Amino acid sequence: MSISQNPLTGQMKKSMANFSTYTLNGQNIIRSKSFNRKDANSAAQQAHRSGFKLIVDEYKSLGGIVEIGFPNRPETQTPYNAFMAANLPEAIDPSGAEPVIDYVKMIVADGSYTGVIVEKAVVAEAGITVTYKSQIAIRNAEATDKVVALAKTTDGAVYLTEAVRGNIAAGEITIGCPDVTKGDIVYVYLFVTSPDGKKVSRSVYIPVV
Repeated sequence: MSISQNPLTGQMKKSMANFSTYTLNGQNIIRSKSFNRKDANSAAQQAHRSGFKLIVDEYKSLGGIVEIGFPNRPETQTPYNAFMAANLPEAIDPSGAEPVIDYVKMIVADGSYTGVIVEKAVVAEAGITVTYKSQIAIRNAEATDKVVALAKTTDGAVYLTEAVRGNIAAGEITIGCPDVTKGDIVYVYLFVTSPDGKKVSRSVYIPVV
């Protein structure tokens, strides 16, 4: 930056060529503009946009499930904004030729409510059966809590099943998607909500064995 006090130039303002000028406290101030503009289409920015679109598309595929999974968001925050904030950039794996979603890190429900301890998920004749420890003995866990399990298959279909936590130490829930195979499954998640749906546990990704 240079400062000019030449009485011949008077007050200077506006821009010309690579310079912008203005007057401050009676002094003419000249600034040089940057020669190098940021590339709006760099490889990194292309990857960022691709990753953003992946999460947007995932949100659309989940529909109203996101609203169930983010009940404690601020009043000014939509389910869409809550989902995007929870998953960008953490759920994007940029290590390959094209970015992909890391489903282990993706979050479909976010809260501090008491969840269950997932033991395993297996493909059964009726669908996908998830077994878990209910944690009913833990403070704030209620027998009437809802255990929510969801799965997505390679054809884009999303399946959702709910069951009560119950008073027993262990439980299971079957996601109804008959004739599904292990290779058909994109992901399985499980989380718990309070009976009124106002509290939720953090979702857990479940590998299928």
